[in-house]
Amino acid sequence: MHIRQPDLTDVRVRPEHRKFQGYYKISRHYRWALNQVFNTFSHSAVVIVEDDLEVAPDFFEYFRALYPVLRGDPSLWCVSAWNDNGRDALVDPGKAELLYRTDFFPGLGWMLLKDLWDELEPKWPSAFWDDWMRQPEQRRDRSCVRPEVSRTITFGRKGVSLGQFFDQYLRYIKLNGEFVPFTKQDLSHLVKERYDERFGKEVYGAPLVRVEDLLQGSTLKGTGPFRVQYSSRDSFKVLARNLGVMDDLKSGVPRTGYRGIVSFLHRGRRVFLSPPEGWTKYDVSWS
Repeated sequence: MHIRQPDLTDVRVRPEHRKFQGYYKISRHYRWALNQVFNTFSHSAVVIVEDDLEVAPDFFEYFRALYPVLRGDPSLWCVSAWNDNGRDALVDPGKAELLYRTDFFPGLGWMLLKDLWDELEPKWPSAFWDDWMRQPEQRRDRSCVRPEVSRTITFGRKGVSLGQFFDQYLRYIKLNGEFVPFTKQDLSHLVKERYDERFGKEVYGAPLVRVEDLLQGSTLKGTGPFRVQYSSRDSFKVLARNLGVMDDLKSGVPRTGYRGIVSFLHRGRRVFLSPPEGWTKYDVSWS
């Protein structure tokens, strides 16, 4: 089935926002399209794929398997195919089955349920919908599932964002090429209570090292995991830049972060960039 947006006119905006006309049109289109899917055609879930995305061989398998996980865990509000730190050198291609919870809304190929749309639609923003989703008033301490190796890549250098991040990060994202039979796997480890206990032990049980140790590498034994600790917005940014991961935060949440922890590979070693043990909440001023 193919449906088309009936309103392609410009959106009335303040004069200073005329340069953002594209963002207003995108937000209007999302609202219309999601209302069609959920309220006109009465579907219970939708996977949103932008027109500048290429998908992995197991893209649909991934979402089919995670649909019941999303339905069954109220602490989740989306499933995303995207890893913001999914550049080739930062992920483990040998662990294509590895999945994470993340507090950062990733987008770029994502699934939501009708219940969530019923909650969001009455207050849907007129523009910049993705950053709006990342605000604590919408996220409400809920998380998404995301993969170690992305199930989408974007070729959208051209667009309303004018290629923001594309040349520095997005063009280098690795697309998974291996079919993982997710529907045959037990994914109950992603449920919050089980995940938090296991992930917390793995992160805070890892040796605490300095960023210099990782950059020099000669004094470290094995492939990790290792933990590098930040204590402020500025120290997070310095460490992220030195280790090659994205350093921006939205409403205080780092990209791919879960409970403030960012997991990635650095020169073949698993690294957790983390706040001190005992972390309790994000600081929205870290934006």
